[in-house]
Amino acid sequence: MTDDREGREPRDSQAPQQDQDTTARDDGARVIGVLPLRNSVLFPHAVMPISVGRRKTLALVENALETDTPICVVSQRDAAVDDPTPPDDLYGHGTVARVLKAIRVGGGNINLIIQGIQRVEIRRFTQTEPFLAAEVVPVPEQHEQGIEIEALARNLVAQFRKLVEVHPNLSGDVSELSLPEDDPDRLADLVASVLPIPVAEKMELLPVGSLRRRLELVTERVVREIQVTELGSQIQSRVMDEVGKTQRQFYLREQMKAIQRELGEGDDRTREIEELRQKIEAAGMPDEAREVAERELDRLSAMSPASAEYTVARTYLDWLVNLPWSKVTEDKIDLHETRRILDEDHYDLEKVKDRILEYLAVRKRKPDLKGPIICFVGPPGTGKTSLGRSIARSMGRKFVRVSLGGIRDEAEIRGHRRTYVGALPGRIIQGLKRAGTKNPVFVLDEIDKLGADFRGDPASALLEVLDPEQNFQFSDHYLEVPFDLSQVFFICTANVMDTIPPALRDRMEVISLPGYTEEEKLEIARQHLIPRQIRENGLEDAEIEFTEEALKKVIADYTREAGLRNLEREIASLCRKIARRLVEQGESGEQAGAIRVTPELVEELLGPPRFWREVIERANQPGVAIGLAYTQAGGDILFIEATRMPGRGKLLITGRLGDVMKESAQAAMSWIRSNAGRFGLEPDDFDKWDVHVHVPAGAIPKDGPSAGVTIAMALLSLLTGTPLRPMLAMTGEITLRGKILPVGGIKEKCLAAKRAGVRTVILPTHNEKDLVDIQPELRENLEFRFVDDLDEAIELAFGKLPRRERPPAPAPGGGTAHALPPGHDPALSEEPPPAERRA
Repeated sequence: MTDDREGREPRDSQAPQQDQDTTARDDGARVIGVLPLRNSVLFPHAVMPISVGRRKTLALVENALETDTPICVVSQRDAAVDDPTPPDDLYGHGTVARVLKAIRVGGGNINLIIQGIQRVEIRRFTQTEPFLAAEVVPVPEQHEQGIEIEALARNLVAQFRKLVEVHPNLSGDVSELSLPEDDPDRLADLVASVLPIPVAEKMELLPVGSLRRRLELVTERVVREIQVTELGSQIQSRVMDEVGKTQRQFYLREQMKAIQRELGEGDDRTREIEELRQKIEAAGMPDEAREVAERELDRLSAMSPASAEYTVARTYLDWLVNLPWSKVTEDKIDLHETRRILDEDHYDLEKVKDRILEYLAVRKRKPDLKGPIICFVGPPGTGKTSLGRSIARSMGRKFVRVSLGGIRDEAEIRGHRRTYVGALPGRIIQGLKRAGTKNPVFVLDEIDKLGADFRGDPASALLEVLDPEQNFQFSDHYLEVPFDLSQVFFICTANVMDTIPPALRDRMEVISLPGYTEEEKLEIARQHLIPRQIRENGLEDAEIEFTEEALKKVIADYTREAGLRNLEREIASLCRKIARRLVEQGESGEQAGAIRVTPELVEELLGPPRFWREVIERANQPGVAIGLAYTQAGGDILFIEATRMPGRGKLLITGRLGDVMKESAQAAMSWIRSNAGRFGLEPDDFDKWDVHVHVPAGAIPKDGPSAGVTIAMALLSLLTGTPLRPMLAMTGEITLRGKILPVGGIKEKCLAAKRAGVRTVILPTHNEKDLVDIQPELRENLEFRFVDDLDEAIELAFGKLPRRERPPAPAPGGGTAHALPPGHDPALSEEPPPAERRA
């Protein structure tokens, strides 16, 4: 039986004794002294030893011994309360008990042996001094009988004996306790009194008057304790096994160290193994990677340092322990500060800045957001790579850049297997090691210039890297354990999308960075390029001043690009020449003042202009039309020239044109021949002449369908002898029915048109929606006309329907022919010129 002892308190004074009122009422209620019990519950039939020492409790015991009256034992809710205040500190049910034996001990305390008699309910407390007393009423009890009660009693006995066998805290006295199967009422109370369960749970059993219900509840508690005890034993067994395994490994390592010392092997190797073991512990690896590392370390510790495998295993472990398995940098999620940094580093690029701010806003609301995968597409020099660096700075993350241009080996991405000599991880893992964190801004530069050969396809290897549903378990061939890339902010850059495989392109969010207008270049030069070149060339702001006209001249006459690299080179050249001039002035003793860069000084320092606007000179003659093209360097104008010579009706096409562009020329010629009568052309005109279409800049490959309408206008101008309207450019794909289809790269093409001085641009009607992305300043002095078919384009390009004007027939009697119309080209006439005809 349990021995739950009460706390002891010295008696302050001898309290006067007061007899208890034990008069029974009609309903069985009576007033009886209350003994608060800590840490235990007294059940009927149970015998319990206790020690009393509190003032009120001692007064109650003295009174009970003197008057030979029973007491009511009530459990406290909180055992730490020394002077419980009824009714809050005491439960509402208790047990009437008789004092079997009292022994006085030192310090005024009394040891008692009490036995429970009857369970009662406390109606109210009647006194608190000199001891607690309450009015109690017996709990109605139901003593059911029958086979079911007998079965419940036997089951309880069996389960309790099983609990005694498995529970380590039940004493030997409990195991020898006599369990009265023939008295179920007493059996239930005795088992409940010795169960190792909390006081609150025992108090749920005490007020139950139904014998059947009490047997069921006690059995449930016993079965639960058996299950908890068995589960605890299993856990303890597993823990002891792990501890035994760890101790065994420790002893073996100590023995191995002693053997190595006996063999003369130095302590340096032992120290190296221990350092690696500590690094593995501190690396924060996932369980799979840690198991691999520990297994490899065990192999390494058993190898001789002279073994070839030793260096391979040592290098492999160095890579494992130095990777940022759990190291991350905390994002600086301040949208205003991020916007300020992005504006400070880059002018315009609103779409990119908005996308970064959107990501940070969502990241602030959802911290476990996966890293985005963005692809910046645009001409060279538009700031794609530097934009990635600026994003990293604004977010407070590390920056890593890997150039993919020219990579043809899949192992550059996934790494080499360790069976190869000199094997290393791929560039992705190498970049993360350099960054030192698992969530850097990772720029994959020039992704459109990946190659493929017999060694594999790097673009296919990137499919796993750039897929948020897969990259959380990226497997490098060298590591052979998964690494989580889901928190990396991947940014890819490309000049064109055509060379990127569709499956890889589908995994990226594409953001276009078109070329800059002249106004944008002017502003970027003022804010970024000029201050940087002044610093890099050792100048002071007060020593040099660039005028707006000088910058415009550099942009228009010395550069022709969508980006800014050549513009910065020319500004750097001007700064170097001015720095030289200032140094020479200082050496000669001249007074060196601030130099103002004007258009005249630009031409003096940089030489004559390298580019000029040739639209008017080259386009104001029959057979020449201006098209618009989209290249890796941005937009550009495209002169298409056509001429004809006597022949057999062949169509010659030159200028390094691709198959698609050649087919566009064939389609244009077929449409003109099918509509020849509308333009005053005869079938013989196509049979007797060969037509030659040439696109200058013959060293540059050209392809695409967007030149179809331009080729058609050039051929029609040649065959009718009618030049196109000046300052006009066009783009669009044509069909054999004369329909004009939409094309891409509208903004870049419009930029090229504005740079070249074009005033009117003919576009397909379906491309009208693309003008939303064009800034208002780009639309100034540029007229856009939209067409659905070639008839509309012809009316806009020529101003009227062009027709071939034929010379009048010779006069009867051999007279001479009339003179040709002014400005008419004899080479384009159906008949030979008069001189040839006379000959």
